[in-house]
Amino acid sequence: MSYRDVISGRVLTWALVAVCARIPVAMAPLALVFLARHRPGGYTLAAVYVIGEIAGAPVLGMRMRPDRARAQMAAGLAAGAAGFAGLGAFPDAHPAVLAVCAFLAGSAPAAAPGGLRSLLTGLVPAHAAAQALSAESLLTSGVWAVSPAAVTGLALGVAPRVPLLLAAALMAASVAGLWLLPPGWTADPVGHDEVSMAGLLARAWPVYVTAAASLSLLSLAELVLPALLEQRGAPVGWSGPMLTGLAVGSGIGAFVYGLRTWPGGLRLRSVVLMCGLCACVAFAALIPGPAWIAAALVVAGMLQAGASVTRTMALREVLPSGALAAGYSVMYAAVGIGYAATGSLAGAMLRFTAPSTAILAGIALTLLLTAVGARGEGSRRPVSTPVAAAGTGIPAAVDGKTVTRAEGAPVGGGGDSECRL
Repeated sequence: MSYRDVISGRVLTWALVAVCARIPVAMAPLALVFLARHRPGGYTLAAVYVIGEIAGAPVLGMRMRPDRARAQMAAGLAAGAAGFAGLGAFPDAHPAVLAVCAFLAGSAPAAAPGGLRSLLTGLVPAHAAAQALSAESLLTSGVWAVSPAAVTGLALGVAPRVPLLLAAALMAASVAGLWLLPPGWTADPVGHDEVSMAGLLARAWPVYVTAAASLSLLSLAELVLPALLEQRGAPVGWSGPMLTGLAVGSGIGAFVYGLRTWPGGLRLRSVVLMCGLCACVAFAALIPGPAWIAAALVVAGMLQAGASVTRTMALREVLPSGALAAGYSVMYAAVGIGYAATGSLAGAMLRFTAPSTAILAGIALTLLLTAVGARGEGSRRPVSTPVAAAGTGIPAAVDGKTVTRAEGAPVGGGGDSECRL
């Protein structure tokens, strides 16, 4: 396996659009903290933004149609750019106005990552999907590695409003760049009934659980890292370089994962990677030496990247192509919920327990969620009746696979039925 099938002019254009669309997302929470940190309840603005992401991703993702996805993504990104512009242009506005802008900036473009991912896999051959998703994960790792430093430098060196104005400009640029890409992607029909779409997405709940668990564990380690270094008697300032190393490790892991076909099924690979991730984070929590903590976080980032790509590939097995953009958006929201819950858990536990104990508690929860997700993926059973009436194209589940049934064709049989493996 190689990345040669992924490299093309259209994919490079997609990468530029994706960077412009995702840098604002990576900048936003920290930029909002700097904007409102001297106000009472300043952190509330960042929380409103995250709530907007969590609410907007599934709601807008379920309404995205493959044949007109570009226009829908452009509208969401344009509204998000307006929200960022309002925050940067009027930093002293009433808190309610700032909250509305923050919610708009978080919710309006929240379905764009899922749409862009579906668009990317439509730009490459089917056999290169894993390489495309690995390249996307590598790109995302780079964005998240650079964005915090850029926000800090601009907010402290120029003005707190500047990162938000830059975010608005970049997101607006992504809207213009979308028109250099195809209007959508080819997908199997899944019907237009929201209840049917919700039922399809609900089948993928084990994937959402495991995906949220993997990122939540790393976010817990990130949030508790300064307190952990203080507990070990190490300078707290080392947390920045250590987190950069974690991001670099994630990029390396994503690249390596796409170099070859790995043994075992997706469920087995996911469990192995998640157990390895938990072991690395536990090592970082228990070992006293800062150098060993840094090394453990780099390896944890590598394993988490592989787990993330595995979860995305698993979602492609569970859902038909017409529902993938919505599925990606729901997974995005699930990860956001996990991240927010992890932050609350960390803040609560640090009040009465040591940082290392808080991390170990997070590891225990992650292992439990991994077991639940793996059990859920292995317990899917065939259904005895089609999901919808003949001719609707609504997929039915057969032995854990999705079968699109044409009119008159038996479920799992011949005719015009198509298996999405």
